[in-house]
Amino acid sequence: MPVSKKHFIRFVLVMLTAVSVSISVKAQTDKVEGLWYNDVKSAKIQITKESNGKFYGKVVWLKEPLKNGKPKVDELNADEKLRTRPRLGLPVLADFVKDGDNKYTDGTIYDPNNGKTYSCKITYKGKTLDIRGYVGISLFGRTTTWSRAE
Repeated sequence: MPVSKKHFIRFVLVMLTAVSVSISVKAQTDKVEGLWYNDVKSAKIQITKESNGKFYGKVVWLKEPLKNGKPKVDELNADEKLRTRPRLGLPVLADFVKDGDNKYTDGTIYDPNNGKTYSCKITYKGKTLDIRGYVGISLFGRTTTWSRAE
């Protein structure tokens, strides 16, 4: 079945528009946004940029989501009222501000394994993130490396 010149041109214009929109949307996504495995690959964290311009992360997958046959909860949280929160969906990164091309600072990281929140900075390194949690100054801290989960 022959294709008319008019239909061919319309098809090409639609395809160019679709590709252009796709590229535009991809360009608007920041480098740290997306899914990341923690350092031991026991959890996936979804990092998003919120409307306030800051970056946040929450647990969206757990390798071992159950404890004693029940969904894991935030049982070690210092705030007793939060100890029944499910670990799946738990916010673990908060308030990060982009600081240059590959750094995100002024945020906090929550460690559900000890129930503590630390100051934190993130350095983007391609397919990995260096996550530095610390108390006071970053000299007194620990760095773990997260890998992109695609």
